[in-house]
Formats: sequence, C-alpha cells, structure tokens
Amino acid sequence: MPENNNNAKKSKLRIKIIQPTRIVINEECEHVIVPGFAGDFGVYPDHTPLITAIRPGVLTVFKLGENIVFAIHDGFVTVEKDVIRIVCEVIETTHEVDKGRAERAKKRAKERLATQSEDIDYRRAEAALSRSLARINSITGH
Repeated sequence: MPENNNNAKKSKLRIKIIQPTRIVINEECEHVIVPGFAGDFGVYPDHTPLITAIRPGVLTVFKLGENIVFAIHDGFVTVEKDVIRIVCEVIETTHEVDKGRAERAKKRAKERLATQSEDIDYRRAEAALSRSLARINSITGH
C-alpha cells in the first residue's frame, strides 16, 4: 500500500496580508489569531472556508515558535484551504506603533465620548478609541 505523503509533512498555513500599497506578509505559519467582528478567532491548517470582517484589534501570527504581533484596523479576512488572506487599510507591527501617540489618541477619544454635545461625532470617536486601543494592546500584549 502506498505511503500517504500528506501525513508525513507538517501541515502549514499560508498567510497573506495585503494593503492597497503593499503586501505586508506572504509566508507560511502554524496558525493565526484574528480580531474578527464578532470576536477573536483562530485559523489553523484545514480551517473551514470563511469570509468575515475584521475589527480593530491585535492580530497574532504564530510562526516557528515565534509570535508576530500587529495592530490591525478595519478590513476583512478570507480563509480557503490552507490560505488566509487579510485585506486592510492599516496594519502596524509593534515596532511601528508610537505608544505615546496612541495614548494621546485614546485620551482624546475618551474625552470626546464623555462630552454631551451635538457637535461630537460619537461613531468617529469610538472608532478612534478602538484604533488607539489596538495599537496599545499590540505593544502591551493585552
């Protein structure tokens, strides 16, 4: 009986992170934790196909025993076979995040949300708060 070569090699997942101006990552990994619109979820090899929205949060790529962490903002993810594609406007490595700037943005957004004024765009302030928290959490590991 012929040997099944699929079981002989360790299963991997290809991750492709795409922005309008560049491809951020196009490589193999073991698994990925994605900040989905309905909550965080893991994607492993042989994952069920899906398409879903991404909320601002922390994206973690597990590769060769290393965790690569990103702050990611709105976008979407598709999973087919052993390929996960993430398309987004903004994604930052922890080295690209300016923690001081993110803390100031968080403070401004919270102040806006606490204000009782018709001049405040609450959705915009909530989005700014979510983005700043994603940046801060990507650095602090929360």
